[in-house]
Amino acid sequence: MPIPKRAAVLLLPLIGGVVVLFALYTWITLSYSYSEGTRAGYLQKLSKKGWICKTWEGEILLSSMPGAIPERFTFSVRDEQVVKQLEAATGKRVLLVYAQHKGVPSDCFGETEYFIEKVTLSQ
Repeated sequence: MPIPKRAAVLLLPLIGGVVVLFALYTWITLSYSYSEGTRAGYLQKLSKKGWICKTWEGEILLSSMPGAIPERFTFSVRDEQVVKQLEAATGKRVLLVYAQHKGVPSDCFGETEYFIEKVTLSQ
């Protein structure tokens, strides 16, 4: 049974409005950070992964004191310049500056909510 023309005229603006609201929500979650900070540790992993949307994902090991069991910090990277810096620092101690973006609606932007903005080799 075909959709009446009047129903289609009412449905199209509704669908368009939902798409615009979704795009606006996505833009807001990526533009404004919930928190910002730094983490220092040894870069263990950096890989590009995903089925449809390939994203750069990484992991550093944080150790508070020698002999302690290190904690893992997983992160996502959106900037190709930062990816190059991280690739050069694999296995080394790094200081990562990150922004936390809560509520990003898709893994196409990154699998974690922590996005790395700057990398510095630490001593």
